Amino acid sequence: MDSIVNEIQKYSDVIAQHGWTYAIKVLTALLIFWIGKRVARGLTNLLIKGLEKQGFEQELTGFFESLVYWALVLVVVIAALGQLGIETASFIAVLGAAGLAVGLALQGSLSNFAAGVLIIMLRPFRVGEVVDIAGEIGTVQNIKIFTTELRTGDNKCVIIPNSRVLNSNIINYSSTGTRRVDMTFGIGYEADIDHARTVIKSILDADDRVLDEPAPKIAIMELADSSVNFVVRPWVATADYWSVLMDTQEQVKKRFDAEGISIPFPQRVVTLLKEEQAVKEDQAS
Repeated sequence: MDSIVNEIQKYSDVIAQHGWTYAIKVLTALLIFWIGKRVARGLTNLLIKGLEKQGFEQELTGFFESLVYWALVLVVVIAALGQLGIETASFIAVLGAAGLAVGLALQGSLSNFAAGVLIIMLRPFRVGEVVDIAGEIGTVQNIKIFTTELRTGDNKCVIIPNSRVLNSNIINYSSTGTRRVDMTFGIGYEADIDHARTVIKSILDADDRVLDEPAPKIAIMELADSSVNFVVRPWVATADYWSVLMDTQEQVKKRFDAEGISIPFPQRVVTLLKEEQAVKEDQAS
């Protein structure tokens, strides 16, 4: 009986000794985790404040906030597990293999993500600007990490993957604030060129939306088959482009009609030969 008691006492002493040691390790690991999370949050906040001072977009700063914070938390967790005596090398290897597998599976999404970061950093366009991307023309509604959203003139929402945006030609119609309106008007060969030019100029001068600088260009571009073609190129604010284009064409048609300036259309002249002459030509041939 004494021997059994001695053995129990022996094991109790061992358990108590190692129990206190392990309890200290657990408390240390929890302390590392608790302090580490707060340090991670503080470092993340410092990074975000720096990005905001540099003028980074909210979408990008929000993404970096989550990415950096959870990466730091992962480091803290690994440090806490190491304090408990858990082998972290194999744990890191498993995480690396899992990350590689996820990266291969999401290769397309990662390319969209990388393109989204570049778009937000380089800023080839901003929300509210009118752009032409990959053949789609519309107003930029949203720039996200993976996609860019456009709103077309007929109120359709077009969602374009960012990798396609970055690999396509981007035409930004709003970046300079002004646009040139290109129009062509044809008059008949019998019409007075100077009169037509004066009429067109008076229409542009009367429109307050047409800018004085650069001055509008009115010139003869082509002596076509059935018309003398004027090119008319006034400059306007980007927001007035379509209204000036449509209003000017309407005003030119009305003024040309009122001033008696003909606007020709394609014509074909057909000459009919007399029947006898046609028969003689047939016999001669």
